[in-house]
Amino acid sequence: MKLLSSHLLFDGSQKRYRHRSESLNCEMNFSIFSPPGISHNKKVPAIYWLSGLTCTDENFTLKAGAQRAAAELGVALVIPDTSPRGNGVASAPDAAYDLGLGAGFYVNATQAPWSHHYRMYDYVVDELPALIEQHFPVNDRRSICGHSMGGHGALVIALRNPQRYQSVSAFSPIANPTTSPWGKKAFGHYLGDDVKNWRGYDASLLIEASRASEHLPMMVDQGDADEFLIEQLKIKRLIAACKTVNYPAQITLRAGYDHSYFFISTFIEDHLRFHAKALGPDVNL
Repeated sequence: MKLLSSHLLFDGSQKRYRHRSESLNCEMNFSIFSPPGISHNKKVPAIYWLSGLTCTDENFTLKAGAQRAAAELGVALVIPDTSPRGNGVASAPDAAYDLGLGAGFYVNATQAPWSHHYRMYDYVVDELPALIEQHFPVNDRRSICGHSMGGHGALVIALRNPQRYQSVSAFSPIANPTTSPWGKKAFGHYLGDDVKNWRGYDASLLIEASRASEHLPMMVDQGDADEFLIEQLKIKRLIAACKTVNYPAQITLRAGYDHSYFFISTFIEDHLRFHAKALGPDVNL
């Protein structure tokens, strides 16, 4: 790994690294906030954050204001990039913002030319946590959250891997991407035309297919002034899916809030405290 930047804040450290990803066949950047007082004799849980379309790992790091609460709670924040990048990585021919670079959608692509690099699902679920837990004083108790495309990713990854996470939350998630213009475009390119292959990456459908008596703690915030609410995000579909199987998700519509980081920064502490409670005795509640 190569250290790209390092800053002290709230007596913790905010660092950015670059490493070679085997899952994605390219160099990748990630950011990590380590709270004060940790060491390899005092490891802490980690909360993984997945960002939305057009973002990198720096959007959340610089705009969300999450480090103060993370320092207080004693949790690490791990923020990956949103897609593979670099020479030879496929991008949208028309430079569209919703496909290719900055738009990995947290899936494992199966279609050329995307399949050689676009395996963000494997990267987030397996490769990055293994790297973090090897090189940083972070234990294997994890939670995951995200925004928009990253909210979709967080929900899908947690629902498919409940044994790996203690809790999941999302801001303004693309909750039913198999019916969303963003989702249909991305899935068609990455996964092919057979819609059956899309279903495993749709949180609403995954919840409807779940009949377990115990469910991962889930929290979702959605602004009712979000310009993407109706056409792209489909929060009503997620609410209906949870009701169908009695999934006890905490879903809140926030009056007047939009899709921006102003929304995220307003409620990020609520989300971190929600995760800290699920992460258990290693945090400072």
